[in-house]
Amino acid sequence: MITKRIIPCLDVKNGRVVKGVNFAGLQDVSSPVTLAKFYSDCGADELVFYDITASSDGRKLFTEILCETAKNVFIPLTVGGGINTVEDFDRVLKCGADKVSVNSGAIRNPELIRQAAKRYGDQCVVLSADIKRVDGGFRVFAKGGREDTGMEAISWIKKCVAMGAGEIVVNSIDTDGVKGGFDIPMLDAVCSAVSVPVIASGGAGKIDDFITLFQTLPKVDAGLAASIFHFGEVKIRDLKMEMAKNNIPTRL
Repeated sequence: MITKRIIPCLDVKNGRVVKGVNFAGLQDVSSPVTLAKFYSDCGADELVFYDITASSDGRKLFTEILCETAKNVFIPLTVGGGINTVEDFDRVLKCGADKVSVNSGAIRNPELIRQAAKRYGDQCVVLSADIKRVDGGFRVFAKGGREDTGMEAISWIKKCVAMGAGEIVVNSIDTDGVKGGFDIPMLDAVCSAVSVPVIASGGAGKIDDFITLFQTLPKVDAGLAASIFHFGEVKIRDLKMEMAKNNIPTRL
């Protein structure tokens, strides 16, 4: 049986890891290099590194910090932020990333997914979808959750998978940083629509939230969180021990 992955997320702004609520009210946490090494050492299965203002600032991702981070971790590293061209994929992969996450860049140019998948393989292309409920439906947002694209989320995700996205990170803006549990209905809708790995993001507040996620939605491949790990509210080894007790396959 495939083990369920636990993935800390490093949201990086101006070279520092930050965290907010509902994609707003950011506060400083730590150095991304220090935090990444800590997670690599304490049992995280993968890491996600987002340069969260690269797209809205219209600039490229911080390569120096990324190179230093990649040197210090020995688990798969997914990197996103300001990814707009196949050349951006190339640059980030050469800095040490294992997978590249696209969001706003794919919204502007969906063909980017097809081009990148053709050159680097589907397994390298991760679609990060920031989704919020609008008028009873699921809507895709861009630029770090600040811009409503007007696109229906499930059909957008299906289109991207058809073009070559090999993994989906579902970021629920409604539950982000609230710590009330993952957005089960939203994740269920995505899991029912695609057959590629789905990563749940937004809402984890305690260990039980992960247990509920994996028990309720066995199709979800991984749980991603930030603040509860950054501030020591949940320790990854404790979480994995509890997963094992609940017969959820995990790498101890």
